[in-house]
Amino acid sequence: MNESGTSSSLGRSGERIAADFLTGKGLEIVETGFRLFRGEIDIIARDGRTLVFVEVKTRGGDEFGRPEESVTAAKQRQIKKIALGYIVERGLEDTNCRFDVVAVSLDQDSNESNVVHFKDAFR
Repeated sequence: MNESGTSSSLGRSGERIAADFLTGKGLEIVETGFRLFRGEIDIIARDGRTLVFVEVKTRGGDEFGRPEESVTAAKQRQIKKIALGYIVERGLEDTNCRFDVVAVSLDQDSNESNVVHFKDAFR
């Protein structure tokens, strides 16, 4: 992805695929694209009584590694900070939460995707 537009459209496609995947697994999508502190949580969902903060990583090839490999410790800290802001803003302090990662690999030639869901990926 040498153009940011190409990269962002790939990311949006991955987020739509991830949301459909999670819905198919029985999760309820609460919000997408929650922005705070110069960052974003891609998907916020409910899995029963648990609030799930989902980071979606999408790749159109393997030249940059597997999608999930880009969820670094620094990225995890940023997601946790945004999640805490969301919890406080919504008055959900007593809600059980978890952090998931959904890795989407897209074959742009065939328009096929492979989705891997890492449940409770970090704490």
